[in-house]
Amino acid sequence: MSVNLLKKERKDLILKEINVHTRISLNELVDKLNVSEDTVRRDINELSEEGEIIKIRGGAMSKAYHHTSNLKETYAHSQKEIIGRKTLHLLKEGMLVIIGGGTTIREFVKLIPDDFSATFMTVNPLTAVELLDKPNLEIILIGGQLSRYSQMSVGGEVHHRLSEMKADLCIIGTNAIDVQTGLTDSDWETVQVKKAMMKASDKVAILAISEKLNSVMKMKIADLDEIDYLITELPADAAMMAAYQNSKLKVL
Repeated sequence: MSVNLLKKERKDLILKEINVHTRISLNELVDKLNVSEDTVRRDINELSEEGEIIKIRGGAMSKAYHHTSNLKETYAHSQKEIIGRKTLHLLKEGMLVIIGGGTTIREFVKLIPDDFSATFMTVNPLTAVELLDKPNLEIILIGGQLSRYSQMSVGGEVHHRLSEMKADLCIIGTNAIDVQTGLTDSDWETVQVKKAMMKASDKVAILAISEKLNSVMKMKIADLDEIDYLITELPADAAMMAAYQNSKLKVL
């Protein structure tokens, strides 16, 4: 096997990991590929120059997550559309919803009917912009320092505002979910904000393509018993989903 082929396989794997998990750190890629950080940096630089990904501090991000992206180019777009349509069934007129960001969330927002009336609160400015297209929604954007990793507001003011809220429903995505480990991520600020969003809500819905199931990152967000709904593109009775069903968590 040639060196060039090895390099192509490595870059293909990096691209797949970034598309599935939206963002990934240099350290995680070093561990997965078992190569040096310099090698990973070179690969990321090349993928960025080729227009395949977006470099961020300490890692890389899917270009589909960028505000200028075409949603139809999003990785696993059809699966995310199925998830979005399932999530619509959780909405009720007049409710207060805390919502996160990401390409699956964006697909869900696109599908909200124009005549639906409710209040949506978000820490993600890109989500707020998407929500503006819905004429009957009240939109509250919680501001603060913006994280380049998660593209959402972070810091003390965000936690203070969320601590004053009690929403009917929290809708967020996740980078990794596992039966034993629960929800995980690799960014400390993202973890803390998602914890606060969940705590500020009566019910929590997690949106995730099935490729994120049975994966684990380094920092814990929540156990499965802290989640009310898990929504994937798979049927609720699919064999892969059986382990996620419990007395509290409903798989949709």
